[in-house]
Amino acid sequence: MSTAPSTGAEVRPDAARSGSPDPFDGIRFGAAYYAEYQPSPRLDLDLDLMAEAGFTVIRVGESVWSTWEPENGVFDLDWLQPVLDGAHARGIGVILGTPTYALPMWLARQYPEIALDTATGVTKHWGSRQEMDFTNPAFLFHAERIIRKVVERYCDHPAVIGYQVDNEPGLTLLYNRGVFERFVDHLRGLYGDVETLNREWGLVYWSHRLSTWADLWKPDGNFQPQYDLAWRRFQAGLVTEYIGWQADIVREIAGPDRFVTTCISYDQPGIEDVDLSAHLDIAAGNAYYEMQDSLAVPFTEPRSEGWILKGTWALYHLADLMYSSKQSPFLITETNASSIGHASLNFSPYDGQWRQAAWALVSRGAEMIEYWHWHTLHFGTETYWGGVLPHSQVPGRTYRELAALGAEFAAAGAAVRRGRPDYDVAVLYDSDSKFALSSQAPFMAPGLWLDPDSYRKIMAAFVRGAFDAGLQTRLVRPQQLFPTRATAGVEALEGADARAFAAAYPVLIVPAFFTAADAELDWLDEYARAGGHLVLGPRSAYADREGRARTEVQPARLDEASGAWYEEFANLPRPLDVVEAASNDDDFLLRPGSAATEWIDGLTLTTADVLVDYVHPHFGQWPAITTLEHGAGDVTVVGTVPNQELARSLAEWLVPTPVAGWADVAPSVTVTSSTADDGSRVYFVHNWSWSPVSVPAPVDLIDLLATGSTDEQRVAALQTIDLGPWDVRVFSTGASA
Repeated sequence: MSTAPSTGAEVRPDAARSGSPDPFDGIRFGAAYYAEYQPSPRLDLDLDLMAEAGFTVIRVGESVWSTWEPENGVFDLDWLQPVLDGAHARGIGVILGTPTYALPMWLARQYPEIALDTATGVTKHWGSRQEMDFTNPAFLFHAERIIRKVVERYCDHPAVIGYQVDNEPGLTLLYNRGVFERFVDHLRGLYGDVETLNREWGLVYWSHRLSTWADLWKPDGNFQPQYDLAWRRFQAGLVTEYIGWQADIVREIAGPDRFVTTCISYDQPGIEDVDLSAHLDIAAGNAYYEMQDSLAVPFTEPRSEGWILKGTWALYHLADLMYSSKQSPFLITETNASSIGHASLNFSPYDGQWRQAAWALVSRGAEMIEYWHWHTLHFGTETYWGGVLPHSQVPGRTYRELAALGAEFAAAGAAVRRGRPDYDVAVLYDSDSKFALSSQAPFMAPGLWLDPDSYRKIMAAFVRGAFDAGLQTRLVRPQQLFPTRATAGVEALEGADARAFAAAYPVLIVPAFFTAADAELDWLDEYARAGGHLVLGPRSAYADREGRARTEVQPARLDEASGAWYEEFANLPRPLDVVEAASNDDDFLLRPGSAATEWIDGLTLTTADVLVDYVHPHFGQWPAITTLEHGAGDVTVVGTVPNQELARSLAEWLVPTPVAGWADVAPSVTVTSSTADDGSRVYFVHNWSWSPVSVPAPVDLIDLLATGSTDEQRVAALQTIDLGPWDVRVFSTGASA
């Protein structure tokens, strides 16, 4: 019997995979399907409706361990056979889930020691999901047994195209006694002795020096930031190992011909998605977003701090984050078909918005759009989480619109899938800095001294500005970029050498890169010297890998390259106006309404030029944005969290002409693009508003969604393209030299 790995930091090299072996050459399209939740039998009717809507995939089986194993050691494995047979008969592929995230109550009753502790000695009550300590040996024994039973039963079924192990892991941190003891053992292996730990964590402070490993206190009331960072890293490592353990069991039984993934909820506290995805054949995750007016462009409302996205820019950003998990296409395993969550969140899309959101995700690399879920449930916690079918089970507006989308995917999916998303700027996204800045947050939140979402707040300011400027972003991750962060199973980016990277990615934005190693900061310096434009945001280059404040002036090791440094910083209780610097000769054009928010680094000039100044009797002594030529490139320092207009001004200055290249489009129009190996490009043109708009075609195009003759599909350069309210059009240039 195999067991879970023994520490929180191992990632086995043999877990690495790249790409999906699914031979389907288009965009997979479908929903999670739970025939076992139907109040009356209607399998054939459901599957017929799916086939008529163009469904090519369903996800099954992941939520019902108690159906698979109603009593300890008593298995019912045949109930799913008609679902798989019916799906296969209609050409619908099946993703089979392992049911380990929702425990049967007999397991909780017979093995109470598997219960999850949400704090030391505080057990989570049963009645929800993921209430278990997934490192507990009793849980692992039963989890492996049910995984093997289910996969062995259906591994040869021709409908099965892949497996989803578990579901939305990392929902809650584990505070069980055994987990803490493993954490102590992990630290012993990492640091060797308590004196090294005392030194590396600075435990002389507040008399926290350890004389023995038994002195290490529990994490519940901890205020020491180095401890907190190590705890968060360890917890993410546990989740990574647990998902990898399941994936290895599935592969042992099913072989290499079907892909293995999991459904990642990217903002859960126990997730480090790059390391986790190294165990998977393809990354996959949730994309839940507010609809109706929250998809309007332009959009000026504040970002959402929760897991439901708000704003079209945030939808694109999440897709870019998913792509960056493996720097390759990904799957949407859940997205909203209608209302989200519980009885109070009823905001179904306007006509057309399903198409828009789905094509937006596809434009950034999604190879599957799968809705949660097929039919709106008639019981349970998620009774009012809208499915493709309403409570009446009579196909309505949702079904009709998704059926139209299914026809579009059938027509254009193969052509679209050949491309890879384009980018104008690279943005360094670091989960480790996100962990660190939750306990060393530069901002407060309502009712809290520290805003645990500080990292995403800084990151969002820059990516939102890029979106507003019509730019496409490529998120890059430290594990993929720096040899110092290399993780077993994580493939380095092609051209990760600083000089090669500067040629491939001429602009690199680095917000809040807090826990950076010396060699990583030196890599950034070399990137700029080699011709790249490095943009440093707040809290970058401030701490070392232990999350300790550096002893150098900031930005550490980059102050000479920046031509500016700082030692003071301050919070801004309200936005602060900014102006173009009188000496600005770099064509930096400030948009009306530009302002600094949240934060100021007191930048002191040495050799840099000033682009933007603060309007304030005290803060005006410091510049807001500086820039300096450095070798063959440039280093720009942004000393504040830019508001939407300032961030857009910065992005427009960095890249005046976006790679998509469509000019004279209305403010509600976005254009994203992808490029295939043969040089052909696909354009995704959206109108995120109620008002019809027209845009001129920049080059000769082929309308991939047109249903007429070949001549009717052709669009000549400068020909007018019409978009209705909440509309999307998809075009290709065809092959080019």
